[in-house]
Formats: sequence, C-alpha cells, structure tokens
Amino acid sequence: MNDTERLAIVLEIAREAGERIRHARRHQDFGRRYKGGQELVTDIDVAVDRHIAERLEAAFPGEARLSEELAPDKGDLAASGPLWVVDPIDGTVNFAHGLHHVAVSMAFLVDGETRLGVVHAPFLEETFTAIRGEGAWCNDAPIHASRRRELGRSLVATGFPYRRDSRPPLLRRLAAVLDHCQDVRRNGSAALDLCDVACGRLDAYYESVSPWDFAAGWLIAAEAGARVGHLYPCPEGIPPALFGHNLLVSSPGIHAELGELLRRADAGELAAP
Repeated sequence: MNDTERLAIVLEIAREAGERIRHARRHQDFGRRYKGGQELVTDIDVAVDRHIAERLEAAFPGEARLSEELAPDKGDLAASGPLWVVDPIDGTVNFAHGLHHVAVSMAFLVDGETRLGVVHAPFLEETFTAIRGEGAWCNDAPIHASRRRELGRSLVATGFPYRRDSRPPLLRRLAAVLDHCQDVRRNGSAALDLCDVACGRLDAYYESVSPWDFAAGWLIAAEAGARVGHLYPCPEGIPPALFGHNLLVSSPGIHAELGELLRRADAGELAAP
C-alpha cells in the first residue's frame, strides 16, 4: 500500500475520532483523573485511543503503535520498520474546559522517518495533512510557512510541562522571547501550534514534548517549508522525528537567530528585562 492510500484510511480514522470527541463534548459524559497527580486524562482520551488502535490494527495488522494512553512505552524509539505514533486528544485540558484547540494527531513512520501525518481539529473544522515530499495541506488547500526574517516582528508559540517544578528554567526562555519578539502564544496543543507554523499563522514554535504530540505536525510544518530542528543535538540512536526535547520549528529566516536567543537564555547570558 502506498502513502496516498494509507493517508486516505488515516483521514477516515481521524475524522471518526473527531466525531467521538465532539459527541463527548456535547453530552459531557466523561470522567476525569490525573496521571502522576498533575496530568489530566479523561475517559474519552482512552476511548478514542482504543478506537484508533482497533481501526489501525484492522487496516494495517501487526504494525507497531506508540500512543499516549494505550501504548506509551518510549523505550524503543529507534526500532526499525513501520510505526504509528498517535495522540488521541492533543489538548486534553482544552477539551475538558470547552476550548477549541483540540486535535487528533496521527503519524506514520518507517525506520524512524515520518512518511505521512494527519492533524484533525474537530472543533475548528480543520484537517492538516502531509505526505513526505508532496507538500502540506489544510482542508485540501496547500499551505506554506511564514517567510518572516525579522525576529522582532515574529509571533512565537510555546508551552509548559505539567510539573510545576520544571517550569522555572523555561521562564528565562519566555522572558527572552517576550523581550525580543513581537509576542507569545500558549494555545495548549503542540500539534496545532506546529500546524499554525505550517500555514503561516505563527512564525515559530519551541517546546519539549512527547513523540505523539509532535510527530505529525513536525512533518506537516517541514512539508510546508518551515525549518524543523532541535536547540541541541539529538541523542545518538534516536531518530530526530521521535525526539521531542527542545524542539524549534520556525520560518527559515529566523530559525538561527531564535535558536541562539533560546540557548543564551538557557545559559543565563541575557539580562532580565
């Protein structure tokens, strides 16, 4: 089966998942709990993950899956062969609170290289897709990343981890970006932040996230012409497309300057604003 045929099946699965999410929001018939005491998960996260897993197994039997709720073991990210990387609800907190920045994210990789990605936002009625080497699309229309070159006029997105004790170092980055860029957005969905970079609504995005948060959006942004990378070298043996620490995705024209700004903030080289 070629990538175009796979994409058609994945689109159908993602839209089915989106309908389940919309139904649950309308009826408010889901429970809530916290992983590790801090990270919100709902019954719908698990139910949608299960639905996607069953549909993928029926369509592509035996292919490995990495998903946030049912198969979150990240210990073998360098495994060869096909791999599905799935986030059933990216933006769970947004979903639970009635906000619209919520997405189903699905990516297909072979030997650590992303072949296709789908990010479906059921409440925004937008579906982003990409196939490696064939460009990126939103609702079947081609999309292109920003060509911004001035850091001072750039709109930048980021996010923060659930663990409060890990946030203080990231505030140095935030202060630096606020001091040197136009403004910052924190929308609560890494997958959609990456898609917003892909279609030029945002000029850049940086954060550390899990593979299921960014795998699909990473390819979509790259295929739309954004520069995708990391602030620091990736560990040997882990494909960059699955290593979610210190991501930086942006317009090519500001990538180097923004990366240097963030590294200087990490090193404490910037004076407080």
